[in-house]
Amino acid sequence: MGKKGIWIKLPIEHANLVDVAVKQGFRYHHAEPDYLMLVFWIPETTDTLPANASHRVGIGAFVMNSQREVLVVQENSGKFKGTNVWKFPTGVVDEGEDICTAAIREVKEETGIETEFVEVLAFRQSHKSFFSKSDLFFVCMLRPHSFDIQKQDREIEAAKWMPIKDYAAQPFIRGHDNFNYIAKICIAKSEVEGYASFSPLSTKTTSGKTSYLYFNGDLKNQLSCDNQKQKMPM
Repeated sequence: MGKKGIWIKLPIEHANLVDVAVKQGFRYHHAEPDYLMLVFWIPETTDTLPANASHRVGIGAFVMNSQREVLVVQENSGKFKGTNVWKFPTGVVDEGEDICTAAIREVKEETGIETEFVEVLAFRQSHKSFFSKSDLFFVCMLRPHSFDIQKQDREIEAAKWMPIKDYAAQPFIRGHDNFNYIAKICIAKSEVEGYASFSPLSTKTTSGKTSYLYFNGDLKNQLSCDNQKQKMPM
């Protein structure tokens, strides 16, 4: 039939067929809660089947009020449990969720604070993280629209508004490069006029789906106006 790569999407109710497929030369590609994907490259040439997803995406939320206090939490599980470290709300972006939406959701879930997404201040890439995958972490700035904290009891031990200088002065923050640089970036954003960050612009893909393009916020209004002019009838 001229095929080179064969894919089998095996529903979980047919898991008994895994052994049969493997004995025919198939290998695991990826798994989801309701199925396992197996693949087989037929010719004795370089296997060019696309690899499984390589990255996990996470966010950290920098939320500061008018008193220069930042929203911070202490977690009651994971590596930060019992350390007394105050950290920004963080979380993983869900499948099909935009970075800006995930940041708003995580802050709301952990602290009860309503926010508005402003921009991406920085991002970090690391490797061999969860399940040996690479990790992308986006530091997001959000503007608070409420201030009365209602913490989530399941994951959060405590939450409060903390002077940004006190946050940055914590021994843990000062002693770890990533945290220290992120704190300095957030302080610079709050103090230095014209600090260039990445603002989201809603766009359409070639298939018509909505996606967000993140770029220098100083250009956002200009490019949006130019785009509207191009769409106006002559």
